[in-house]
Amino acid sequence: MLGKVFGVLCLISLITAILSGNVVSLGSAVLDGARSALDVSLSLCGMMCLWCGILEVLRRAGWIDKLSRLLSPLLRLIFPNAYRTKHGIREISACISANLLGIGNAATPFALSAMEEMQKDNPDKEKAGDEQITFAVLNTASLTLLPANLLALRRAAGSDRPYAILIPVWITSLACTAVALLLTSLPRLLRLPLSGKGARTAAKRRRR
Repeated sequence: MLGKVFGVLCLISLITAILSGNVVSLGSAVLDGARSALDVSLSLCGMMCLWCGILEVLRRAGWIDKLSRLLSPLLRLIFPNAYRTKHGIREISACISANLLGIGNAATPFALSAMEEMQKDNPDKEKAGDEQITFAVLNTASLTLLPANLLALRRAAGSDRPYAILIPVWITSLACTAVALLLTSLPRLLRLPLSGKGARTAAKRRRR
């Protein structure tokens, strides 16, 4: 679908350029855009490689385990089953660390590993468990202290004050995280499963 939309936009741009006599300007804009896209891609690739390496060093040095112990009071409340079985708790800690640094690309492998580990304790293999849903929502609306990718994009775009967005980012990410935790934890506190057979059973009981 996105390919069709992109093709239609390119066709409209070409027709408009021909009708207005700006074909040369269109060609120059295409070349400049391709060069800018390459510059931005290289900047983001360098940033991602840097922080992925740092996270791997921290993992091998044992700092991820220390972070898990530091976050254990909070993780115990949010992911009680994963904390009890130790399935996915290290990956969750690493993913949270990457999100705090604002490098969602580096957090993705840890998030996938965490999902695989938590799936081991999921009785219904065809459905996501409650804690898996909580983790997915929390990973999407994550708390960010240092938006590294966004800072790299602003710097690549020529911003003189790339760090001017830090306070708004802190406020919005904290608000999103709080709302995500509220929406996913409230059904659990009310003992209403978020998904799976338990949800269907609870729904049948409420109808009765």
